[in-house]
Amino acid sequence: MNVLIVYAHPEPRSLNGALKDFTVQRLQAAGHAVQVSDLYAMAWKAPIDASDSVDHDPATRLDVSEASRRAFASGSQRPDIAAEQEKLRWADGVILQFPLWWFSMPAILKGWVDRVYAYGFAYGVGEHSDARWGDRYGEGSMVGKRAMLVVTTGGWESHYGPRGINGPMDDLLFPIHHGILHYPGFDVLPPFVVHRTSRIDEVRFAGLCEALGERLDNLWRTEPIAYRKQNAGDYEIPALTLKADVAPGQKGFAAHVLQPQA
Repeated sequence: MNVLIVYAHPEPRSLNGALKDFTVQRLQAAGHAVQVSDLYAMAWKAPIDASDSVDHDPATRLDVSEASRRAFASGSQRPDIAAEQEKLRWADGVILQFPLWWFSMPAILKGWVDRVYAYGFAYGVGEHSDARWGDRYGEGSMVGKRAMLVVTTGGWESHYGPRGINGPMDDLLFPIHHGILHYPGFDVLPPFVVHRTSRIDEVRFAGLCEALGERLDNLWRTEPIAYRKQNAGDYEIPALTLKADVAPGQKGFAAHVLQPQA
């Protein structure tokens, strides 16, 4: 299988750097082909601007979505954007690896999503009408591909528990899992999360590698998070709210995940 790792940490000698190197070695030893987009090493340009379309007329007001649509359709995107899109087409599995900074991904990784997820590539795909809101949330250009987050955080696991002060980790990662990965059609795997990163010694690092190695070995066997699909009948169209008989009484993020049958 082909695996793309999109990696966002500024220090190669960090815990993240060591885990990324371990991931590459483990996947390659299992026979997988691996590419790494090391965003800091690439000096990735994070902000969207008019230069993302090489033929943008500077006299024209920038409409970001329209400029993205036109550049993608005409092949006039900047080469760095097109290259990352080609990596995504190539990949059977994608790993986004990053430290959790201020309850989200680093800005450079968000900028990768903003620019690479072009109109016509990751959104604006399929029929958009009163009867259908496009091929998204379980459909789209990434259908058949798998994605997993590898996330590190300085806080304790309890800080991110059901009653932890930071909020549940599943809730914090929902915008990435559901909005960035499930939206264009990825099968989203449960995340691999490392807590208390300042308390990693050789023994604990060896344990982390063993646990991560097991996750990597099972990348194509792990059951994905059972997010509801937009066009599978659970949602009212065009309101896109859950139908009254779907998850009655449930609200919030968890309502958008299918629960196991009793």
